[in-house]
Amino acid sequence: MERLAPPLLDLAFWTAALTAIIAARYLAVCWIAHALIWGGKDAPAGRRLNRDPPRAAAIRHELVLSLVSSPIYALPAAIAFEAWRAGGTAVYLDVGRYGIAWLFVSAALYLLIQDAYYYWLHRLLHGRWLFRHAHAGHHRSRQPTAFASFAFDWPEAALNAWLLPALVFLIPIHPAVILALLLVATVAAVLNHAGAEVLPPWWTEGPLGAWLISAGHHSLHHTRYDKNFGLYFRLWDKLMGTDMAPQHSPTDPLIPA
Repeated sequence: MERLAPPLLDLAFWTAALTAIIAARYLAVCWIAHALIWGGKDAPAGRRLNRDPPRAAAIRHELVLSLVSSPIYALPAAIAFEAWRAGGTAVYLDVGRYGIAWLFVSAALYLLIQDAYYYWLHRLLHGRWLFRHAHAGHHRSRQPTAFASFAFDWPEAALNAWLLPALVFLIPIHPAVILALLLVATVAAVLNHAGAEVLPPWWTEGPLGAWLISAGHHSLHHTRYDKNFGLYFRLWDKLMGTDMAPQHSPTDPLIPA
């Protein structure tokens, strides 16, 4: 027991520390995005997607789910961190070990794997039983705000939280790439739930934007539960016939009256 105590204490410490970091990152990014996009007004910056302005009750619900999810995301990350400290992961510090090109290749691999995993998990979560017990909390936000970006029931959070920490045991990755991926994931999730499309039409409707998830694309999923399951890319939605592109004027909200 004495030999086990220090590792367990270290794991508990890093889980608590990462919980605080994850929660603080969530609150900071969401508050900034919410303030910049809505600014306490009924009309947001960008193309409005929600019929109604953000409501305090909805934000409170999203805050509670997100903060409850924070330690669930922190635990697998803490396990991976402790394993890295012991030399048991594929995380490396010397860029020259794999070369600069691998920084971009590894980032692309992680994004593609996460996107594929999320698409199929998301579709499973829309089965009747799993939806009721693992995904309904997120969909209480029919008109989501930025705070809905990480608002998951705990089973869904647990199903999502393990993937990236598990990948660091399999695919070599530099810490700078990990931080970049976390930034991309956070910004994408927050903007895609913000209730307004801040990206210009030339991007969202252009040849590249047509393959990427945007706020307009994901907002449709909160009203059409059988469409738009993707995380970053629309590839799987297009392949599986679940893609639905927004077809609304710049001033019309996507949420029906």
